[in-house]
Amino acid sequence: MKENYKILAINPGSTSTKVAYFENLDCISSKTLCHSAEELEKYRSIMDQYTFRKQAILEYLREQNINYKYLDAVVGRGGLLKPLKGGTYHINQNMLDDLKSAKYGQHASNLGAILAYEVAILTNIPAFIVNPVVVDEFHPLARFSGIPDITRKSAFHALNQKAIAMKVTRELGKSYNEVNLIIAHIGGGISVAAHYKGNVIDVNNGLEEGPFSPERSGNLPVLQLVDMCFSGQYTKEEIKKKLVGKGGLVAYLGTSDGKKIDERIDMGDEQAKLVLEAMAYQIAKEIASCSAVLYGKVDSIVITGGMARSPWIIKWITERVKFIAPVKVFPGEDEMAAMAEGAYRVLIGKENPLNYE
Repeated sequence: MKENYKILAINPGSTSTKVAYFENLDCISSKTLCHSAEELEKYRSIMDQYTFRKQAILEYLREQNINYKYLDAVVGRGGLLKPLKGGTYHINQNMLDDLKSAKYGQHASNLGAILAYEVAILTNIPAFIVNPVVVDEFHPLARFSGIPDITRKSAFHALNQKAIAMKVTRELGKSYNEVNLIIAHIGGGISVAAHYKGNVIDVNNGLEEGPFSPERSGNLPVLQLVDMCFSGQYTKEEIKKKLVGKGGLVAYLGTSDGKKIDERIDMGDEQAKLVLEAMAYQIAKEIASCSAVLYGKVDSIVITGGMARSPWIIKWITERVKFIAPVKVFPGEDEMAAMAEGAYRVLIGKENPLNYE
């Protein structure tokens, strides 16, 4: 086994491409390659951008004096694919075909696997994705919504949740497959997941369920929502925007910036305090519901994501759920490190790569 594995991680967003170079698990270099509206408007679709973005990545490697010929693996952000079990996947032709055709939806993250593959084939090394948002390990009971026409779907911050779960289990001196965890990722969206011995057996869909978040409405009184939809006051797109993009904190307080809200609370803004505590209250309720999923057998509750930097949120959630299990906090999220770690586990033989069928 080699002593030093060289890994390139690629994470495309709507207007940028994040790249990072790792040696084993140490990040040696990273950069966010910003793409202007003028550059992107030349392309009819996200898929049409891959050559342009590939050239930007290769230019980054040249600038940093990183020879792609010496890389051991390239790992990309997983996009919208069919539901998958968690893990690290080889990028194969089946995966590329589904992403290029947008079979399961159009999103900038779909470029992650394509870009990783395009760089990897330059020197015939493996290319991977790690724990995409479509990871689905639901218990059959978790799929029921209450209406046969609607099935609950697993969609959550799988990359960060799984990476944090492994970090916590290492601290506990156990393996991921031995413990039960409840992990709350609190960012622009919120996902609270029940991890049962290595599988996420239930989690709120971060786009349309669970607590309200900085920009999303979360669960709503459904009959009132139906009335709103048929009131004639709003178009379908306006309703969707109220639910995702203009819901949650931004609807109540005019901002989704957690740092600014904390500052308002510190200066005595009682309305900001009430709204933020209401969000923490809903998160705590979701955590408690996950404890029922796990029969109350919980080794640790973990709070992570960008909003976990708020001392107010951590205080309010912890006060309500600490009776269930010890609470650990890991502020922020490091998607690049999580991707590199997934590839590294495969390279050192600690984990077997999965195939996308």
